[in-house]
Amino acid sequence: MKGANRAGGIFLACAVALPLILLLAFLAGDAVFPLPLPGGEGEDFAVAVTSADGSPLRVFPDKNGVWRYPVTPDQVSPLYLEALLTYEDRYFYRHPGFNPFSLGRAFAYMVSGSDTVIGGSTLTMQVARILDPHAKTIPGKCKQIFRALQLEWYFSKDEILTLYLNYAPFGGPVEGVQAASFTYLGKPAKELSHAEAALLAVLPQSPSRLRPDRHPDRAQKARDKVLKRMATRGVWAEETALDAMMEGVDSGFAPRPMMAPLLARRLKEKARPDAPVHTFIDPSLQENLEAMAGRFIASTPEATSAAILVMENACLEVKAYVGSGDFLDDSRFGHVDMVRAIRSPGSTLKPYLYAFAMEEGLIHSQSLLVDAPFTFSGYRPGNFESGFAGPVSAAEALQRSLNIPAVDILDRLGPEFFDSRLRQGGLNLEFPPHQGPNLAMILGGTGTSLESMVGAFAAFDRHGLAGRPRLTREEPMRERRLMKPGSAFIVRVILSRQRRPGVPGGNPLAGWARNVAWKTGTSYGFRDSWAIGTSGGYTVGVWVGRPDGTPSPGYHGRATAAPLMFSAFDCLPRRAEPPHPMPASVSRVEICWPLGTIPDGEDDPLCGERRTAWILDGTAPPTLPDRLDDQWTANPITVMVNPQTGLRVDGECPVTNPVPKKIALWPRAAAPWLNPREKAGSAIPALDPSCGKAVSATPSIIKIVGILPDSVLRPAGASQSMPVVELSALGGRGRLYWMVDRILIGSAGIGESITYPFTETGNHELTVLDMAGNSDTVAIQVMGSS
Repeated sequence: MKGANRAGGIFLACAVALPLILLLAFLAGDAVFPLPLPGGEGEDFAVAVTSADGSPLRVFPDKNGVWRYPVTPDQVSPLYLEALLTYEDRYFYRHPGFNPFSLGRAFAYMVSGSDTVIGGSTLTMQVARILDPHAKTIPGKCKQIFRALQLEWYFSKDEILTLYLNYAPFGGPVEGVQAASFTYLGKPAKELSHAEAALLAVLPQSPSRLRPDRHPDRAQKARDKVLKRMATRGVWAEETALDAMMEGVDSGFAPRPMMAPLLARRLKEKARPDAPVHTFIDPSLQENLEAMAGRFIASTPEATSAAILVMENACLEVKAYVGSGDFLDDSRFGHVDMVRAIRSPGSTLKPYLYAFAMEEGLIHSQSLLVDAPFTFSGYRPGNFESGFAGPVSAAEALQRSLNIPAVDILDRLGPEFFDSRLRQGGLNLEFPPHQGPNLAMILGGTGTSLESMVGAFAAFDRHGLAGRPRLTREEPMRERRLMKPGSAFIVRVILSRQRRPGVPGGNPLAGWARNVAWKTGTSYGFRDSWAIGTSGGYTVGVWVGRPDGTPSPGYHGRATAAPLMFSAFDCLPRRAEPPHPMPASVSRVEICWPLGTIPDGEDDPLCGERRTAWILDGTAPPTLPDRLDDQWTANPITVMVNPQTGLRVDGECPVTNPVPKKIALWPRAAAPWLNPREKAGSAIPALDPSCGKAVSATPSIIKIVGILPDSVLRPAGASQSMPVVELSALGGRGRLYWMVDRILIGSAGIGESITYPFTETGNHELTVLDMAGNSDTVAIQVMGSS
């Protein structure tokens, strides 16, 4: 009895001591052989920049060239987790790290010499082998079990599963289920189907032999084995498994996505391997616009590139970022990000100028401006198309992007004030060294980026609020007041009603066309072509040119960048776009030219031409003072006339009972474009002869010589089919500009002449105009050879 008690005591002592001894041995081994863990702070992961749906735009591999994207179990399809645990380790949440029954069965098959291979490794043991590879021997297996126990000691089951999901081998440089899903299937692991989940569950068993891009037949057989087991064990319905088996394995291999590469390169510095940078990029839109830009530059001269930026106005999120036409084409400087590059904006700043001028009470939408030769303190701008339009409204001048009216307004507003207002609204311009704001800035004599322009132009769709385009989810909304809601509304209406390329008749309101408010620009020497527009809650900016700054003759904004911009708009989702509500500060009124003010009733004698204008705060500013008229400072003017002759008199004239006469003056520079009625209505009567005063000749008067009014011009000889004339004039100030039927045909200095061959017969008007607004016009008839 005592012997039995002693034996029982010894057994009990051993039963208590053995686990303690094993525990102490494990702890000692753990202290001597610590568990090798992945690099700290996720440094083993590739640096990824992702799109709005989580798919990678571009991934930068880790230091060993491995493509591994961080993922957690909740970011993986439940179908994959079911397939993985059912096929690889259905007792994962119950065993201590190893399964003795599975190990025993595998050992038995091994010593029996059977050809059947039975795996005895649990998921925990597979993670142990990944972290600390070992030889396929019994000591190696023991080491693997020890490492598995360490994993179970230090980590929870979900943490161990997460290690497997991130580090399991999937062939080549691809590790982890997220990287494998994007590489082979082109989708995130969250979206796996039954067949795809089964394929990725079995692939780590033999990643090289089963690579679906190289061995699709082997991969399909292995996948089907998983599907059968899922059905046999009742995890998935048999019908579901059979349907999944019907799918073929058609996989590519793209471990290195290359979408929005320049944006990804820009954001790489902000990324951490364990925390991808999440952008707002729409992958489908980005892919379409990249392809569009590539096709576009393929038809352009060498070294030409293009950039497109799309921003959603409400949230300032960038939905597409095409930094160059072809990232991989070095001959076109594909590595240069033209979204960020500082370039001359051409005429794209003009909408802001007109908005600020309205706010300052200088103009309204139908203010009378004159597009004619003029020098502004030595600066002599010309128009893009070289001609002159004469009297135009502010709206027309903006739509046609006329340079001289814009410089005129900027000169009155002040370049420094204009630059200050832009900076207050977040649009910071850069000027050449040792230069500041000047009149040339409105024609492109400054620099900015496409990104800045998109953020600023959105103000026309955001009630005057500009914003910084947001590239990532971490970036906050940054908004600034660039202009008042009223001026933003008026300019938007003006820009949305101009003729646009690609629409029948240029009608901007054609049924299929978007109502886009847009503006183009071309820098000096055709170095930069711009188009920027807003519609449907989006702002789209396009730049085309050569990144090295060399000219591209003939490539200008309207012909080059605008079609690409409208094509980009066509790729955007169409939304029901309610009309923009008119701000309370805006109203529509009838105004009259040439005064620019509201008429005094229906029969206002000073109203030469009625127009409907948008005005701010109920005020219709008068026509800007005439720069060329030093004699009359007010408009309209009042002169005293002899009631008998209708001629002008003054206080020294012996005329009794003179009567006042009001006259609305047109700008002097507009004279060549006025019709006879308009000229007569604004003519100041000559001084009455009874005053006895001689009228002195003004040295600035200009006169066409050699061609009399109503002359008939014929070819000089039988060899000529049309007449060729030499044009010259007496008098004038500055350079002389010659026009036929108000179309510029050439210019010359004082005392110089030009030769002009007529190309059309019939009645014509020949006009000469100088820099002081003086002009002379003769009517002629041109005859051809009979």
